[in-house]
Amino acid sequence: MYKVDLNSDLGEAYGPYSIGTDKEIISRISSANIACGWHGGDPLVMDETIGLCKEYGVAAGAHPGFNDLMGFGRRNISVSPKEAKAYLKYQLGALWAFAKAGGVSLQHVKPHGALYNMAAVDMALAKALAEAVYEVEPDLIFLGLANSCMITAAKECGLKTASEVFADRAYKCDGTLVARTKPGAVIHDTEVCISRVVRMVKENKVRAISGEDIDLKPDSVCVHGDTPKAVEFVSAIRRAFEKEGIEMQNLKGTMR
Repeated sequence: MYKVDLNSDLGEAYGPYSIGTDKEIISRISSANIACGWHGGDPLVMDETIGLCKEYGVAAGAHPGFNDLMGFGRRNISVSPKEAKAYLKYQLGALWAFAKAGGVSLQHVKPHGALYNMAAVDMALAKALAEAVYEVEPDLIFLGLANSCMITAAKECGLKTASEVFADRAYKCDGTLVARTKPGAVIHDTEVCISRVVRMVKENKVRAISGEDIDLKPDSVCVHGDTPKAVEFVSAIRRAFEKEGIEMQNLKGTMR
């Protein structure tokens, strides 16, 4: 039996601005990465999203990013490891308060956007983020790009790790994601995405944009919640999992 987590980045609305379809998506996933107020989200949205996780039995995780609402956390910002460490602790602490008040235990931490992509290839940055998580709560799972510096750094810190793959993103031959500014970075064909996901889970391989096969072993598959077809996409992936004999469980379930 194949087992994998299905996660989505949620809670990214703020103030009067609505982003994504969280209520429709959350009932179809097993883990939620909740924005912590910097790249998206605000106190009311964070509280509401924690409540949705509790209502639907979905595992909750923190999704900290750069303090960059205008750029949605997807612009590279030069920071020292010391700064990055403090930034993650700050955001994790904010979400932790809402989780505790709502009777929800946080399962994992997944960096967002540019912070995620930078830490995937920068060991010093990855180590700072992993240390921040460990110092706050060593039982949290560190969710990062498969085969990246984040996974290595988190293991070295003593954290449990979960390797993430992307349903709708193109890969470079080194296993990193193609930058969103490049053609073909985001895959919009649902059938193509589903076939890639099934192959990643069952064969532990994905085709890079340059044509080579990359070896990876996913613990979790990410579907972005801010895309127009997110609900349709998540539903299609779940149907494909059932058809292919792939059991969907949260990270704690897949790592038992």
